[in-house]
Amino acid sequence: MNEKNEMAEEIHEEEIVELVDEKAEKISKEKIEKKEKKHLKALRLVTEAKQMVEEADKQAHACKLLLVDDLQEYEEAKSALKKGGFDACVTLLENLGYENKIHQEQVTQKVAVFEPKEELLPIQLKNVSSGKFTGLMLSLFAGTVTAVGLVYLATEKLGITLDLSKVPSLDVRESVLSWFSTAVGLESNVMLGAGILGLSTLSVMALVYALRVGLKGSKNLHFAVKQFVEAELYTEKKADCKAEMDKVDAHMKETVSTLKMYEVLLNEQKGKLERILHIEGAKSKSTEYHEKSYAEIRETKALIREMVNFMALSMSKEGRLSAESVDALAKAKKQIDRMLERLY
Repeated sequence: MNEKNEMAEEIHEEEIVELVDEKAEKISKEKIEKKEKKHLKALRLVTEAKQMVEEADKQAHACKLLLVDDLQEYEEAKSALKKGGFDACVTLLENLGYENKIHQEQVTQKVAVFEPKEELLPIQLKNVSSGKFTGLMLSLFAGTVTAVGLVYLATEKLGITLDLSKVPSLDVRESVLSWFSTAVGLESNVMLGAGILGLSTLSVMALVYALRVGLKGSKNLHFAVKQFVEAELYTEKKADCKAEMDKVDAHMKETVSTLKMYEVLLNEQKGKLERILHIEGAKSKSTEYHEKSYAEIRETKALIREMVNFMALSMSKEGRLSAESVDALAKAKKQIDRMLERLY
């Protein structure tokens, strides 16, 4: 089982990777949102993925509530059937000498009406960060290192040794700053040197910030696409569950309608069997009953047999609507049709 699960997970991962690559390629070719930044695109995809998952979960929850209502309605209809003629007809048939023909254990046994398939584990979608804060921190660090490095370079070229235990004198500061202006081929000027030092530092900070945000944006987009694909797969599976629950709901409604019809017919048959038992009594042989009486007994047995067979089956198999239950319901409805054709 573990090997099967691992193989299934590997196949699932391969499927996600393939879909992620396809989705990423499609997104990269979008024309309408060509100018949209990668991070903004990632945020949009995360929002859409969350909306999809939320809607799928809402529908699944609604299906679950519907199934609970259907099961309650089924149990009520089943109880009404047993009290409204089923149990009485079984007892009357026994009194008429047909106790060996009725499988009482099938009538009383408890059957799991419908056991839903195991629910999917909820998908956890994560937000994406822009990387601006970490970019700012990295740029400040890079700017500081750059400024310190340039000042150190200037002091080395000037042959000055800085005493880090105290603030450099004005002459030292002016000499260092002036060096930057001469280093780029300009006249010795403190203001120009300060500007060059400041511009160099800011350029490095801007480059580091842009790289960090850009790389984070690409990473965010790939991560968002992966989550979006997982959300799509999750939604598809939830949609399959909903479609299956819709089938179950329709089957339940037909079942309840059929049970109510059986209640009416068996309640009518109860009176007929009571008349037969009262007038003719219990016979040892079926041929001893009046022809019409025997016909009513046979019809009652047929009704009960079909209903016993149907109620003895679970409506589910591996979390899906059981084909056996569908066939049993069809046979029960055909028995109703045969009964109605005889009466009308």
